[in-house]
Amino acid sequence: MEQRELAYEGKAKKMFATDDPATMLVEYKNSLTAFNAQKKDSLEGKGELNNRISARLFTFLAEEGIPNHFIKILDDTHQLVRRVRILPVEVVVRNITTGTLCKRLGVPEGVTLERPLVEFYLKDDELGDPLITEDHATLFGWANEEQIAKIKHIATSVNAILGRFFDKKGIILVDFKLEFGIDSAGDLLLADEISPDTCRFWDKETKKKLDKDRFRKDLGDVLGAYREIWSRISGEGI
Repeated sequence: MEQRELAYEGKAKKMFATDDPATMLVEYKNSLTAFNAQKKDSLEGKGELNNRISARLFTFLAEEGIPNHFIKILDDTHQLVRRVRILPVEVVVRNITTGTLCKRLGVPEGVTLERPLVEFYLKDDELGDPLITEDHATLFGWANEEQIAKIKHIATSVNAILGRFFDKKGIILVDFKLEFGIDSAGDLLLADEISPDTCRFWDKETKKKLDKDRFRKDLGDVLGAYREIWSRISGEGI
C-alpha cells in the first residue's frame, strides 16, 4: 500500500489517497479544537490515542454487525479505511442532557432521557454545523429517505451496543456524533471516527468527564482522560 497525495485535511485528521482507489489512509493529528475551531491547541500523543481508540471501537462494532469503513490500523497514528463519499449529514445520539442541548433548550444538565434523542446536523463548518430536520436533509438533497432511515437505525443500534460495552468498563456513554459515507458499491457505511473527540464519556461512579469536554471547559488533564478511555477498553497503556 503506497501513500499518495493529500486528499483532505480536517480539524483532527488528514486523509491520503493510496495506490488502491478503493482505500484511503487516515492520519490522526494531535490538534485539539472546540467551538467550531474558535478554540485551538495541540496535545502530543492525542492522535495516537484517538487512532487506537477508534480502531478498537470500529473493530468491535464490525464484530457486532455494524458495517463501517475501517480496515486495519497501520501504526501509531495511521489507519487504512475504505474510500467513501461522506454524506453532509451528521447524526448525534444523546442519552443524557448536556452541552449545546442544554444551551439551546434551557434544560438542566445531567438529566437521563427516557429514550435516546436522535438529532441531525448539516456538516458545514462555515455555517457552524446547524441543527436540521430529516425533511431538510431529504428536500435539499443531502441524503435520501432510505439513507436517513438507515442512518437513524444504525445510530440507535450503535448507541445500544456501545452503551452496554462502556457500562461494563465503568463508563457512561452520554452522547456521540457519527458520520456516514457511501462506498463504491453504493452501500452506506459508518465512517469518520469514534473517540473522546466525538463522544462524551463520564466515569460511572464519579461522573468525571473523560472526553474533549476537559478541553472545552478548561478542566485540565485532557490527555489523561483519553488515556483512561484507552486503558479501560483495551486493558493496555500507552
